[in-house]
Amino acid sequence: MNTIATLQIGEKGIVSEECLDRIPLKLLEMGCLPGAEVELLQIAPLNDPMYICVNGSHLAIRKETACQIIVTKI
Repeated sequence: MNTIATLQIGEKGIVSEECLDRIPLKLLEMGCLPGAEVELLQIAPLNDPMYICVNGSHLAIRKETACQIIVTKI
């Protein structure tokens, strides 16, 4: 099972519908919806937070949250 946390820098994935109930409302409002393309841009030195791009928006999310969002790698 791939999550945002398992992506390597520069890899992209599509958010799966399986994890809809685990995605925080704030991320849903920012466009991190099932079917959205996510790209991992950068990881902080201590692996938390992770910097991602979703639908053209750049977001920083905690690794704990990234582990809950299932993606299909492109």
